[in-house]
Amino acid sequence: MGRFTRGKLSGRVIAALCGLSLVATSAACGASNDADSDTTPSISFMLDWTPNTNHVGVYAAQALGYYKDAGINVNVLPTAQAGAETSVENGVADVGFTTLSNVAAFNAQGASLRYVFDLTQKPVARWCALASRSDIRTPKDFDGKTFVSFGSAEQTAVIRQMIKSAGGKGDFQTATAGTNTFQTLSSGKGDFGGFYVTWENVESKLNGPALNCFVASDWGVPGNPDQLGFAVNSSWLKDAKNKKTLQTFITATIKGYDYALSHPDEAATLLVKQTKEANLDPKLAKSSMEEIVKGGYWTGEANKTSLTGKLNMAQGQSYLDFQYQAGTYKDSDNKNAQTAPQASSLATNAYVEH
Repeated sequence: MGRFTRGKLSGRVIAALCGLSLVATSAACGASNDADSDTTPSISFMLDWTPNTNHVGVYAAQALGYYKDAGINVNVLPTAQAGAETSVENGVADVGFTTLSNVAAFNAQGASLRYVFDLTQKPVARWCALASRSDIRTPKDFDGKTFVSFGSAEQTAVIRQMIKSAGGKGDFQTATAGTNTFQTLSSGKGDFGGFYVTWENVESKLNGPALNCFVASDWGVPGNPDQLGFAVNSSWLKDAKNKKTLQTFITATIKGYDYALSHPDEAATLLVKQTKEANLDPKLAKSSMEEIVKGGYWTGEANKTSLTGKLNMAQGQSYLDFQYQAGTYKDSDNKNAQTAPQASSLATNAYVEH
């Protein structure tokens, strides 16, 4: 994943990683079906970051011909400088990889996004310091330290709650993260940061440095803070053809994710081959898939090989309420949202319950 944030990428990073225009369809940052005709329904899917195992279901469905068999053409787009959410809102992409909380934040400012597929059924974020830091043993020890951040109010609220739950005051400084949080921590410019257990934590185990990590839900943060999945523009769904294409896309994509859960090594290999310019480490990709299956992060159960794609509305609402109370969600005038976002309005399970 390369980072833990729910914000934008700089244009420089985008250019360096992709070296492509937004509509590129090379194997590195974008891919397209072989099927391509005026009569074949098409849908575009924008990544939230560089390709990684979070996206493996899409790449597996592409490589194994699931989209072609379903009769749709899928164009995978590299993430844009403005982010997947803005790109979906503006019609640059039909579907974007995002989080439920991001949808809430954008909609509070006037967007009309709809969350239509949820991948992660268990928290995947980890808040970590280097294991060599003997002065950090619980989140209370984050007090007075420097958080390596991407400037997210959402993250700030999570960290503050964790510190208070552990008996601290919730006071800390922030330092802007570079493209590699490991390097920022190792350089001494920060004391702790956010990682994904299915990617950076796997990388830590393979290559170091060792980390000492905490899960937000273990330290006073309610619900599931890490509901990652797909969103579309609500207005785009008003067209019956688009709704049908989305249904076909999600059904075939779930088939791709199920393949990845049943064949983790093979799926990791497909991901690496289809995203060559991303230079993914094959060992990291395979180890990541092994962690995903073993931990049941997509299914809720260890070693289960099929997912539902359903959003747990109750868990989502608990987390949205928490962030609302923390003042995370702002309206277009940068004032606190007047009411808490409602998971049942932001999201639907209709496309995974057919």
